[in-house]
Amino acid sequence: MSEKLLAPPIALNTNTSTNGNDSEDDRDRPSTADDRSLLTVQIPTSPTATSLDGDTLRSRSNSALTHKGQVDETSSEDALAPDNGTEQDFVVESNPFAFSPGQLNKFLNPKSLGAYKAVGGVAGLERGLRTDLVAGLSVDETELQGTVTFEEATSNKLEKDGVEGPNIPTTAAANSASLTPYQSRLRVFKDNRLPKKKPTSIWRLMWQTYNDKILILLTIAAVVSLGLGLYETFGVEPEPGQPTTKLDWVEGVAICVAIIIVVIVGALNDYQKEKQFVRLNMKKEDRQVKAIRSGESILISVYDVTVGDVLHLEPGDLIPVDGIFITGHNVKCDESSATGESDQMRKTPGADVYKHLIEGTASPKLDPFILSGSKVLEGVGTYVVTSVGVNSSFGKTMMALQEPAEPTPLQVKLNGLAEAIAKLGSAAAILLFAVLLFRFLAGLSNDFSSPAVKASKFLDILIVAVTIIVVAVPEGLPLAVTLALAFATTRMLKENNLVRILRACETMGNATTICSDKTGTLTQNKMTVVAGTIGSDASFHRSAQAPAPDSEGKPTEVRPVQETLGDMSAPVRDLLRQSIVINSTAFEGEEDGVRTFIGSKTETALLLFAKEFLGMGPVAEERASAETVQLIPFDSGRKCMGVVIKLPSGRFRLFVKGAAEILLAQSTRILSDVSSDSLAGEAMSESCETALAAMIESYAQKSLRTIAMLYRDFESWPPVGARTLKEDADAVEFEDLSRDMTFLGVVGIQDPLRPGVSEAVRKCQMAGVTVRMVTGDNVTTAHAIASECGIKTKDGLAMEGPVFRQLSEEKMDEILPRLQVLARSSPEDKRILVTRLKFLGETVAVTGDGTNDAPALKAANIGFAMGIAGTEVAKEASSIILMDDNFSSIVTAIKWGRAVNDAVAKFLQFQLTVNITAVLLAFVSAVSSPDMHSVLTAVQLLWVNLIMDTFAALALATDAPTEKILNRKPTPKRAPLITINMWKMIIGQAIFQLVVTFILYFAGAAILGYTGHQRELELKTMVFNTFVWMQIFNEFNNRRLDNKFNIFEGIQRNWFFIGINCVMVGGQIMIIFVGGKAFSIVTIDITQWAICIVCAILCLPWAILLRCIPDSIAEVVFMFFVRLFRTVFIPIGIALSATFRPVKRASRRIFRRSKSDNAADEKISDDEEAQTPTSTQSAPPITITNLG
Repeated sequence: MSEKLLAPPIALNTNTSTNGNDSEDDRDRPSTADDRSLLTVQIPTSPTATSLDGDTLRSRSNSALTHKGQVDETSSEDALAPDNGTEQDFVVESNPFAFSPGQLNKFLNPKSLGAYKAVGGVAGLERGLRTDLVAGLSVDETELQGTVTFEEATSNKLEKDGVEGPNIPTTAAANSASLTPYQSRLRVFKDNRLPKKKPTSIWRLMWQTYNDKILILLTIAAVVSLGLGLYETFGVEPEPGQPTTKLDWVEGVAICVAIIIVVIVGALNDYQKEKQFVRLNMKKEDRQVKAIRSGESILISVYDVTVGDVLHLEPGDLIPVDGIFITGHNVKCDESSATGESDQMRKTPGADVYKHLIEGTASPKLDPFILSGSKVLEGVGTYVVTSVGVNSSFGKTMMALQEPAEPTPLQVKLNGLAEAIAKLGSAAAILLFAVLLFRFLAGLSNDFSSPAVKASKFLDILIVAVTIIVVAVPEGLPLAVTLALAFATTRMLKENNLVRILRACETMGNATTICSDKTGTLTQNKMTVVAGTIGSDASFHRSAQAPAPDSEGKPTEVRPVQETLGDMSAPVRDLLRQSIVINSTAFEGEEDGVRTFIGSKTETALLLFAKEFLGMGPVAEERASAETVQLIPFDSGRKCMGVVIKLPSGRFRLFVKGAAEILLAQSTRILSDVSSDSLAGEAMSESCETALAAMIESYAQKSLRTIAMLYRDFESWPPVGARTLKEDADAVEFEDLSRDMTFLGVVGIQDPLRPGVSEAVRKCQMAGVTVRMVTGDNVTTAHAIASECGIKTKDGLAMEGPVFRQLSEEKMDEILPRLQVLARSSPEDKRILVTRLKFLGETVAVTGDGTNDAPALKAANIGFAMGIAGTEVAKEASSIILMDDNFSSIVTAIKWGRAVNDAVAKFLQFQLTVNITAVLLAFVSAVSSPDMHSVLTAVQLLWVNLIMDTFAALALATDAPTEKILNRKPTPKRAPLITINMWKMIIGQAIFQLVVTFILYFAGAAILGYTGHQRELELKTMVFNTFVWMQIFNEFNNRRLDNKFNIFEGIQRNWFFIGINCVMVGGQIMIIFVGGKAFSIVTIDITQWAICIVCAILCLPWAILLRCIPDSIAEVVFMFFVRLFRTVFIPIGIALSATFRPVKRASRRIFRRSKSDNAADEKISDDEEAQTPTSTQSAPPITITNLG
């Protein structure tokens, strides 16, 4: 029988004496439920409910803040008491842990040091969550045996008491293959997934598709027509001479069936589109985080993080779950996206915070809380996970948000165009209805048929007019964009482009410039130390390298690395090894089951060098043997990083590594004799500095990245006279440390170009896209690599970031067209470059991987983040993620972006042709017909509408791009949706189709010698059949947007196009053979079929003739008719608008009056409801901050 464990009331004995120390009796006395002792902390003299300058002691709705003794009077019971509506989170069946999800949630919203103290601090969490703060969770854990009580976990014995906490099991008792990993944790605390948004059901989508005013109006007309047809068939005796079997009801049924098919197909399209985007979002949200399990640092999916896990914190991380900070150096977080507060929050190790709480010396600045959704700005460390998924603060916020997808710019443009086309089609339908209605009313005096027949004639007029509106409304335009984007993004994912923002996909097709990183994007990011110099003259190489010059310009002796390092003394080797291992954020772990180094590729290359040649042991052991005093994270502004350690002698040593030419300028001494045990070094002479600068330059000319290593010793810490940081008295300003340093050595790291990069750059240039390299490397290295891959040309400029940012805007705009390489650039330089290029009218794509690249990624039209080397902040700021960090993938994005734009243009060209032809054919034939019937019936028009709105959208939106798509320049931003070439094809094909159908309809009987009613029906069937086949053949014409003739290019690779055309062809053949009364057609013979096919297929050679007409001539003719149209119809439009303006005003007044009456009724109803007593308790206001 399962046992429900409810968290016991918490009343920790935390009374403090006046001197801040607990007595022995107080510490040993057990807590009781009646002990209402208070948490003693220091609070600011002006308490506030909001965070001021990073304060974490905030007022709660159920706590009282007083100034008496600076005490936060939040009792231990209240600190972990359930809030209203969250009681269920505190009840867990058979809980093997000391805490429930509800109790752990009390740490945040708002941050509560009281709750943190109540659970026994980070040590209490370690015991209560059955984890290990150093080794993390066991990889073998499944179902946990036994339980941990709340009292056992929250035993607040400090280490100074010399008493260890209770012995609590932390691993599973059994590792059965039938049990899932971390089964107990997942059952109690859930997994790190938010519930999937319930997909819209197919029935709901069908209702949404049907919920269109035009379709509803058509349905009503069809139902009335069906009723009248049934009445005429079964309720009226046939007149003499009329057939005894009447099927007037069939048309009504056929229209209803056609409407159902249109609705089902539209809903299925929406359903498939939604499924594709759900799969894409799942891929987009998945990422890997660094966790410690069984003492090993490994990469795991963010979905696999669970409560009790120990995760790493590094600059640029987007924190996935809530937790408590364990330990680290100078960790600062930006919590603005989680809390709305802009202050940088410095994190304090949980053990230190708990110690201050116990001793009564807590400060409002203490903050051990790690918030999901926040970003790590600087520092490194670890934290223990306390809440995941729906229980995390970020998860709760995301559950409250519903973010509908925003339309892309192309969708917005097409929606406007669709509305304009719909208005023109509706005007034609209204005009047709008015003309036919006038004729109908005029002929009533001579019409002696029954009332039912007259009503049926009127309904026929209405149905044709409404059907023309259905055909004219191009609802397929937005569908074509959506389908093209869905298809493109799915295929791009297979080609290593993860599209996060849909608009980027279409925008990328028109990009005019790419600002690309070097490392990992243009190069392979497989770095190896291939050359170096330790001290002043101990040079080595691992491959054929040209000797570097010495101080006199003569080549120095360069030996293999084993010989050079073998001559070094043990202290120098240890110094070099420590400089590499301790001054690094990379760590040792597993990737795909292989032991490797994880982190920056530059740092992993150095670690691999130390392991191979300097006898480096396990990284964790090397770092554990050193006492780290201060960590100085890498800064893109100063281009270096550092660490301070305490030596066994009691002195302190600073290690710095970074950009070689910058650090060389900060060195005043150099390690002269690497074979000596002395590490004092000597003053660096001018000749020595010149030789080192020449050596660095020679490495750079070979496309090597140069990294220098420096050190400096201090007698005490903090050093005398050095400025300390405000938030940490033990941390010293780097500027006060980075002087008078000793030059240890410089290494050259090789990172070869990626295969195919030169070809990809050439393709971009051929496509009219300018490629610029923006890198942090020195200008010589950048110039060498840019020349190697084809970015740097003879006329191009290479410039350093510090020089570029000092230019005036006018000078920048002058040199930007020729600027091809920006070296030693900071993220701010990249942002300035992007904004100035956009100012000049460029469509800019930019790549970035660091946290500081986020502003440039956001500022660009398309931001590409690196999927492998990129930080989570960079990925969040990007539009597209390059899964393989490869520049060639950007070329793929350009091709697919252009393919999306082309797909929409192809469909637009096709649909406008059908719209013009169908509307004019139906209009003219109905007006000219004695019985006022269109040659295309309502059911036939609905079939045509299905072809052009759905099938054609699917067929034309799925053409994959070819290499030839790069053989043209980008489309300008202000280019019209419909180009002159498209208008030429639209109008030319519409004229051809109208001429052919009009000849068949009006002169076909005379040409073919047809007489009699049956032949008339056959001729109408031929007109319908010819019209549909012309649309099928014209779809092939629309596969090309240029003036080239090969319309079948690449068709064999598009199975969608082939399959959909087979469906259309099969459907049309079936309709002609078995459509019969439903489609108002009859069966035609083989000769008539041949006439239809020949007349239709002539649109293919006609398209060739149209393509032979120069676009310049077509533009002159087109603009003449546009001016003529404006001259004639604009005055008519103004006159009509003036005529109907009074009617419009009157209807508005009536609507306003009706609306105000309804509002008054609602107000009375609300007032009456307000007077009715209720027992509902109002919820406090909820503020959701913008996460984007």
